[in-house]
This record gives sequence, structure tokens and C-alpha cells, in this order.
Amino acid sequence: MLAHPLDEYTLPMLMNPFRRHDDPYQLVVRMTSVKMGDRLVQVGCANPDQLAAIASKVGLSGRAVAIIADEGAVERLQRAASKAGVLIDAEVATPSALPLEANAFDLAIIDNMGGMFGQLSAADRAAVVGEIARVLRPGGRVMVIGSIPRTGLSGLLARAPSAPPFDPTPALQASVFRTVRTLAERDGYIFYEGLKPRL
Repeated sequence: MLAHPLDEYTLPMLMNPFRRHDDPYQLVVRMTSVKMGDRLVQVGCANPDQLAAIASKVGLSGRAVAIIADEGAVERLQRAASKAGVLIDAEVATPSALPLEANAFDLAIIDNMGGMFGQLSAADRAAVVGEIARVLRPGGRVMVIGSIPRTGLSGLLARAPSAPPFDPTPALQASVFRTVRTLAERDGYIFYEGLKPRL
């Protein structure tokens, strides 16, 4: 994988003269619809700078938590958070046993850009989705961000996704989530969203 800022996510942006160059994560931030005061948890962190951009939107009145696989990933995330001037609580934990309180978060993001979620067994995916459902408030949202091959000129210049495309819809629907849908496929990303029913 190329090192940021010319990594597989940002390189195609340099090749498109009609796209804004000042914020390579604008699309992801917009798709998550994170706003001031939100309580956000992300499971997995393939791109620390991307998570920092999302977390910046919760402001001082919100909260951002990342569930990370190892201490090295925590250090990379904290460097990105410091550079962006945001606070992210990073926890080294197993995604199937989140060290978080129930009904506490507005949005949960599963980062599958590196294939973390798609490579799990069906039983482990079900356990992760069950934990996500537990920590989300009634009416909260889960979003899965994955990677897909790019098309056009940027597709020719970009590296292939690091993991094969994976549709999380069946795993989400098998839990409590309803209205699971594909939000968009764009610029090498695919976004899925599910809603936790209100009481």
C-alpha cells in the first residue's frame, strides 16, 4: 500500500482536475452524515486520517470511539487525530465483545475497507453485528464502508481494492437492523446503512 498522502484512496483525486483537492475524505464524511454532538463508534480502522476526518464532525459535545486491533494501530490513529486536532478514544478490543455501554451511540461504522468484516466467519460476523446493535441507541444507524474497483481513468491508475467486495446486508438483516440499503457506490467506496428500530 502506498503511503499517505499518495495512497490508494487519494491518488485518483490528483488525477481528476474537476474534483476538490482540499479534502480527500469529503465524500465519506458526507455519506456518514455525522453531525455536531453525535456519539460515534467505529470498528476497525484501515485509514486513520479518514476516521479523524469523520470524528472531527462530532465536536466537543459529541464523542468518537474507535475499536482497534492492536497497539500499533492505536498509535497511528492517535497521530492522525492529533494532526487533525480531534479527540478519539481508542480501545484495543475484540469487535465481538465491545467494551462499551448499551444504547449509547448514534452511529456505528464498520470499516471494511481492508476486508476486516468480510473475512470473518458467519458466526463471528453475527457476533459483531449483535454487539453493534447492543451499543446503538434505538433509532441509531449502522454503516458499513467497503471498497469496490474504480472505473474510468482513476480506475486505471489506482490499485485494486485490498479486499474483495463484500455485501453485509444479510448479516445486518439477520440481527435487529431494518431498512438495510446500499447508499452509494462511488470513487472506490461502497456504503451500506441499517437502522436499529425505535422502542
